[in-house]
Amino acid sequence: MRTVGVLVLPGSRMFDVSVVSEVWGVDRTDSGIGPFSLRVCAPGRVATPLAPVGVLPATHGLAGLRDCDLVVVPGRVDPSAPVPPSVVRALRSFSGTVAALCSGAFTLAAAGLLDGREATTHWRLLDALEDAAPRTRVVRDVLFTDGAEVLTSAGVVGGVDLCLHLVRRAHGADVAAALARRLVMPPTREGGQRQYVDPPLPARPDRVGIASTVDWAVGRLGTPIGVADLAAHAGMSDRTFHRAFLAATGSTPGRWLQVQRVRLAQRFLETTDLPVHRVAERSGLGTPTNLRRRLRAELGVTPDAYRRTFRVPTAP
Repeated sequence: MRTVGVLVLPGSRMFDVSVVSEVWGVDRTDSGIGPFSLRVCAPGRVATPLAPVGVLPATHGLAGLRDCDLVVVPGRVDPSAPVPPSVVRALRSFSGTVAALCSGAFTLAAAGLLDGREATTHWRLLDALEDAAPRTRVVRDVLFTDGAEVLTSAGVVGGVDLCLHLVRRAHGADVAAALARRLVMPPTREGGQRQYVDPPLPARPDRVGIASTVDWAVGRLGTPIGVADLAAHAGMSDRTFHRAFLAATGSTPGRWLQVQRVRLAQRFLETTDLPVHRVAERSGLGTPTNLRRRLRAELGVTPDAYRRTFRVPTAP
């Protein structure tokens, strides 16, 4: 995924276009990120008015989309605005991966690309998307959907999560994490996470007992620690710890341990040649059977398939 086209239409949101430019349009090869080629594609290869302010000169017409690896479709201020027939034809004929940011899902819907798929958008537009795409299963409480060839994201910041997810999917965890650090972003937020939470949850809990316990547990994921061990480390009863952990992280302790171990297994699969049984042991998932079950439940793939897709090549 090296050549990325951003499809800009009149009324495209400046923020969405800026996100794409920041992720794929900045030269960060000195940090091991890229190189990427970013094309600004628009009907007629003319300067395109962006909302709320500004004009963006296109680098390519719609023909520039044809040999891109990825096409990203920003949202528009008026999602119901007509999509030019030339854009519909260009999207339908494109054979690579297409991702819509926020209300960009309506552009994909107009081209029929969401038919028979799952999709999401900003929570305020979910009902409108159901009306615009009646053959689509609209998922209401996620940051993004990944349908392999067609992806959609929720509100504007969810678009950043989707872009980082695409980088990770194509180039592995290390490149995505390096890019996230450059953007001062959390390296991963799961697509199934809620679009919004009340109250906002910190990436790392700030309650002293919970924060220190999280740090302690992260260094011991490969050992047979459980929720009772976490509660004991925090100096709380199991019930009190469960309530405090849920309030601080938005997750139950058991679920948090499971997700952390799956992520550790992902890293081993991406960056080492460890056999599957050793990955299961070192990630704390115990057995190859449990590793396969957990990876399939979380990611929908087997360990071998995940490794083939995301294995980071070693330098010659």
